[in-house]
This record gives sequence, structure tokens and C-alpha cells, in this order.
Amino acid sequence: MGTPSSLAPVLELRGVSVAGKGAPRLAGVDLTVRAGERVALLGPSGAGKSTLITVANGLLPPEAGTVLWSGVPPARGRRARRRQQARIGTLWQDLRLIEELSVQQNLNSARLAVWGWPRALLNLLLPLESEANAATLARVDLERDLLERPVTTLSGGQRQRVALARLLRQEPLLLLADEPLASLDPRRTRDLLALLLELGREPRALLLSLHRPDLLEGFDRVVGLRQGQVAFDLPAADLAGAAGQERLASLYRGGESGNG
Repeated sequence: MGTPSSLAPVLELRGVSVAGKGAPRLAGVDLTVRAGERVALLGPSGAGKSTLITVANGLLPPEAGTVLWSGVPPARGRRARRRQQARIGTLWQDLRLIEELSVQQNLNSARLAVWGWPRALLNLLLPLESEANAATLARVDLERDLLERPVTTLSGGQRQRVALARLLRQEPLLLLADEPLASLDPRRTRDLLALLLELGREPRALLLSLHRPDLLEGFDRVVGLRQGQVAFDLPAADLAGAAGQERLASLYRGGESGNG
């Protein structure tokens, strides 16, 4: 991997602001994530982490500022925008699997922006691209025989890995994750985080919202967010010593921020 400054930006937020009730949810946020970077996003509850992730994947247009994906602003046309967003994969805390469908159909849902609606409708009737789906399940340590299983029959750990496999089927350049480790037991936290960090290697990039500063090992950078603003943006190694620990503690001092 090249030096950070030589790698192409995958995501750029320039002066991004989003209004909120009483206080901005984001206020003048500048953030660049380059190919190969694994970036942790920290902050107290209500600091604006979820809002930033939602702006980064294009679901929430900012009221001020600019969002660039691989150097290009969001397209105006619906079809062109959809194709842009296909290169951005998001792992939500609630996973957002389609409960009524099989594992195979859920994996294929990641290809809708590429396939178009005729093939998407066919996905509801026939098992499409089974070999590609089986290979993707293998990458997250799941067996092929899960493909035809309804999502409702899966365990919690299986559901998380299926959501991750769906992300892989999307073939994104930018991986976003909004508090994916919350409420997990220690083993599942460790396993899922290791998978996400591995997937965030070049040419992809990873921006992951965390609620635990003790899980920073393996990240390249850490961005601290408080009251909708960037409090710091540092190499993860800079937070290892006493001064770094004090910086982390000060980020959380004072309780919740009250933003989204």
C-alpha cells in the first residue's frame, strides 16, 4: 500500500452541515478517507456519527457543503446516482436484511443497481448466480447450504455474516458501518471487527462508527466527533500513550451531545 497522501480519496466531505433541533447534527465537517485506510469514528451518543455515515452513503443530502465519491459529486439523475451509490456499501447496526427472502435472494439484492429491475424481479422467482453467492458465503465462513434458508431461521451470528456477505456482493469501494459492534458478545465483536478491517484494505476503504475506544487496534486513523464537529483526526498510533488516552477521555467527558 502506498503512503496515505499518495492514495486516491474514496470519500471527501467538505464543510458538510446538517441542521438539527436546537443544535446542528453536523457543523462544517471536513473529512477525507483514502483507498486502503481503515478509519474509526468515535464520539459520545448524539455526537453526529450516524448522521455522518448517512451523509457519506448519500441517503441524507447535506444542507451545506460538498460530498465527493472518488472525486466526483453525487450525480443528478436517479439511475446515475444509483450506480454511484452501488460502490458504497453500508453495514447497519440492525443489519436491514429482507426477512421475507432467502439468504440467496438477500445476497442478490446487493446487485440490483447493476442488474436493473427485470433481473431484480427474476431474483424473486429463480436462484440466480448461486456459485458467486456460495463463494461469497465462504469468504465469511458460512456454508453453501445456507443459500436457500429463510433469513428468519438464522442465528444472530449467521445473520451478521450474511449482511457482510451481501456487502461483498455489492463490490463497494467504500465500506461504511454504523455501530455494527453494539450489543455483541466479545467473541462476535472480535470476529466481525477482524473481518471488517480485512475488507477495508486497498483498493477499498473503511469508515466505521464505534462506541468503544478500546477497539482501535488495527485502524489507521481515528476521527473524534463531538457536537457535530470534528474534535480530532489523528493516526491511531497517536492515541496509544497517556496524552492520547486523555484526548479520548476528553471526547466523552460531559455526557451525551444531543445530536443525531
